[in-house]
Amino acid sequence: MIPLPLSRIAGLTGGVVTGLPPDGPEPVVRGPVVIDSREAGPGALFVALPGERADGHDFAPAALAGGASAVLAARPVDGPAVVVPDVQEALGLLARGVLAELPDAVVTGVTGSAGKTSTKDLIAQVVERSGPTIAPVGSFNNEIGLPLTALRADSGTRHLVLEMGARGVGHIAYLCGIARPRIGAVLNVGSAHLGEFGSQAAVARAKGELVEALPADGTAVLNADDPLVAAMASRTGALVVTFGRDAGATVRAEDESLDDAGRPRFTLVTPEGKAPVALRLAGAHMVPNALAAAAVARAAGMPVEDVAEALTAAGPRSRWRMEVTERADGVTVINDAYNANPESTRAALEVLTHLARGRRAFAVLGEMAELGDTSVAEHVKIGQHVARSGVAGLVVVGDAAAAVAEGAAQVAAWTGELVQVDDVGAAVTALGERLRPQDVVLVKGSRVTGLERVAEALLSGGARA
Repeated sequence: MIPLPLSRIAGLTGGVVTGLPPDGPEPVVRGPVVIDSREAGPGALFVALPGERADGHDFAPAALAGGASAVLAARPVDGPAVVVPDVQEALGLLARGVLAELPDAVVTGVTGSAGKTSTKDLIAQVVERSGPTIAPVGSFNNEIGLPLTALRADSGTRHLVLEMGARGVGHIAYLCGIARPRIGAVLNVGSAHLGEFGSQAAVARAKGELVEALPADGTAVLNADDPLVAAMASRTGALVVTFGRDAGATVRAEDESLDDAGRPRFTLVTPEGKAPVALRLAGAHMVPNALAAAAVARAAGMPVEDVAEALTAAGPRSRWRMEVTERADGVTVINDAYNANPESTRAALEVLTHLARGRRAFAVLGEMAELGDTSVAEHVKIGQHVARSGVAGLVVVGDAAAAVAEGAAQVAAWTGELVQVDDVGAAVTALGERLRPQDVVLVKGSRVTGLERVAEALLSGGARA
């Protein structure tokens, strides 16, 4: 973060400085900006956000005792503070003000129904070869996480890569108002969050807010394989670059294949030339993510050879997303438990069946949340898909995912075992009674299910035959 005196922070946020000693020097915030008082070291700004279970103001004394220069607060605290009408809004205003002082930082926004975090991680690992890069670990893609990430930028930052999520129309536009992107990548429009949006058309309307925010000299990076995304070209005056498997895409893949570990190999094709890529990430669904990253890097001025080399070197950076680990007994665990929707679940099942060729495959599935009126039907379809894939066993966790079991049971030709359990502990027990050396297990569900604990138990020895 760039150093800011409290008076400057007050000016950017519409706040008032309070709690200063009458004759002392004005504190200067040098960062980081934090919402956890335990992370507040010397020079930090502690943001006292109100919460459902705790009020950040209650932790202001601890933050100041830890060395924080000041608190961004809704009311005076016992120490230096900038008091504002709305702390969350002020956090966004502060980030916007700081970025306005960093015109050389290229802001890239990434959105889509699936693959945002993996693509953001790939983009960051590619463009950081051309200069200092800031990107969040994990999602951090909302009205709190995005400004906190943006506030890590300083005068040396060349690239700021931001994931942008949405729970409704207008959310991405709000995030773009904090950090206006020069490059915007839209990956896909799927069924994630249909319960909140109501329709795919509404999802597309929301995701397209990213390209609408681009300046005329910016670049929109759009998925040529997704008609709803490709149609967003009409919503921007920026340069439009497409990516995908479509033969007409600006950046595309040729000669795709998967190695024995399910990792894609392909030839990256751009107008400037071609180069081979061998990803370290599992799943054919990672190819479009890599192509999006390549298109962003190309828009940032990187040559195709450097982009391909960086993609080949890139690894996983965010937890619980297609983490493939082999135990000492040969059991392979695919931990993709960070989140789930129908598209990402099918992609993960494809990885499972590829890795399990000649081995027994088990799928441990929980609820796919936020699907609205389509929830039961989509869970049934996933159950049918699992059964038709020929897995040896399906473990369905929780009542909210019961329709997955219903769908699997409808496939008469499936000879695998169906197990329904109430919770994570029961799932671990069920696997411990069934797994044998060399089996392959996929763990997949929305965050509310906490299925990453199943994968952790498998890898720590908590579920062994």
